Amino acid sequence: MAQELPFQSIPKAPTAMNSENLLSRMIQGLGFRYYWATEGLRPEDLAYKPSTSGQSSWETLEHIYGLTEVILNTAKGKASLRPAENIPEDFKTLRSKTLHYLDAAVALFQSMKLEDLEKAKVIFDRRGKQSQFPLWNLINGPISDALYHTGQVVSFRRSSGNPIPKGVNVFLGVKN
Repeated sequence: MAQELPFQSIPKAPTAMNSENLLSRMIQGLGFRYYWATEGLRPEDLAYKPSTSGQSSWETLEHIYGLTEVILNTAKGKASLRPAENIPEDFKTLRSKTLHYLDAAVALFQSMKLEDLEKAKVIFDRRGKQSQFPLWNLINGPISDALYHTGQVVSFRRSSGNPIPKGVNVFLGVKN
């Protein structure tokens, strides 16, 4: 039996309103949206591109994968190689790894204290040259960018004749 992927729904909200829970909830919202944006994609959906100069849905998913790798590496305190390497070449693996990266990042961020978050850095390694940014940049950078591109995948799949399944409620974080 295949392992169930995370983010089919969003877990019950935590009782404490704190930095680690807010950051984790943002990532859970991304995971939920990504799960349903990619559920049931067909080869023709993956190949779809809105124009000859635009990226296909597949290329957009590869980009989202790289963004989720940055999110996870930030939670781990590791540098992210740029450009991203070893991107899965098949949809099932790409989708699974993307969702599992987000799930692991949530667990790590939830286990942190405010002091840990204040020290956390987004670190990029471009051929041996490292650059570091405050954790704030993770929110307005990779997390927001991944949300933006997940919305593109939703739009692209609608344009290719395969809208997201009925009953997905992003406000409640469930599928009815």
